[in-house]
Amino acid sequence: MKRFDFSSLAVPGVQQLKPYTPGKPIAELEREYGVRDSIKLASNENPLGASPLALEAIREGLEDLWLYPDANGFELKQALAGKHDVEPDCITLGNGSNDVLVFLAQVFLQPGLEAVFSQYCFAVYPIACQMVGATMRVAPALAADSGMPLGHDLRALYQCVGPETRMVFIANPNNPTGTWLDGRRLKDFVGSLPPHTICVIDEAYTEYADSERLGNAASWLGEFPNLVVTRTFSKAYGLAGLRVGYALSNPGLADLLNRVRPAFNVNSLALAAARAALEDAAFIDRSRQVNAEGMAQLRSGFEALGLSVIPSAANFLLVGFDRDAGTINEELLRAGIIVRPVANYGLPRHLRITIGRPEQNRRLLEALDRILETP
Repeated sequence: MKRFDFSSLAVPGVQQLKPYTPGKPIAELEREYGVRDSIKLASNENPLGASPLALEAIREGLEDLWLYPDANGFELKQALAGKHDVEPDCITLGNGSNDVLVFLAQVFLQPGLEAVFSQYCFAVYPIACQMVGATMRVAPALAADSGMPLGHDLRALYQCVGPETRMVFIANPNNPTGTWLDGRRLKDFVGSLPPHTICVIDEAYTEYADSERLGNAASWLGEFPNLVVTRTFSKAYGLAGLRVGYALSNPGLADLLNRVRPAFNVNSLALAAARAALEDAAFIDRSRQVNAEGMAQLRSGFEALGLSVIPSAANFLLVGFDRDAGTINEELLRAGIIVRPVANYGLPRHLRITIGRPEQNRRLLEALDRILETP
């Protein structure tokens, strides 16, 4: 079919939009490069897979696939309400937390209004803002030689907030850097914002983090009506393939988000699996332990190779090289190892690498050792 250009018909925010680039799937790598036994350390998935309780819930739900899912997600909302000590009407369910981030932009941003985020923020924030035509104000990150290299600078973020600022996005821990903000300082920042500015704290990786350092933003909802906390089941809970996330907020704000949320945006298997996963504390504890051990293994290995490593409270490390990382990434692909280049974040000499199982981490380090020997 002949291709036609319809870009002139698109709304202005979409015309120049560059879509999010996901990590390369294993099947695609093996097709393109003719390799086998590949490993993926690119998308921050849980190397242990999913909770056994979640898998059992999926099996039990297969017989009901002919039925539409519960559009309101009643049972999952009840479980989340109990976990976070909020009322169910504070919850908005999404097809991954990406979904609720887009809802926020759709509801509260438009041309003439502003959103603020940090220099090395999650790529979905600028995509969602550009899609609706909002003005984006980017705060410089902390310097590479600071105590939290490339991390969020709260002072710089605050200085970007003005009369037309409707939203501030903060990931804690941050993706792609892995850096984090102290919970007390972050809470003070939220309290300093004007009432017309909504602060979105994205806690996609919080299950891997030290909650005493980072705090629990959901516990601040009663103090700050303009606070939204987003979370996902794609990371520590190991349900990335089912796509389920949620937002916690003041009921008045959640009501607006739920007005734009499509009916049935979370499928029945995802609803069942997420609810079951919440009950499997042992699986989350094991995931944290494997992650901590793997992070120590990789950090030690990277430092032995003379590479720089950004501090991380998540399940990945941002690794710096003394040359363009694109060529290193290409060699890793040829070795059957998928990691994440981050040149699109303005970090062309870095790779983001997910913590894997011990044998996967070892294979990565051995491959990097060979690659780095070549000038």
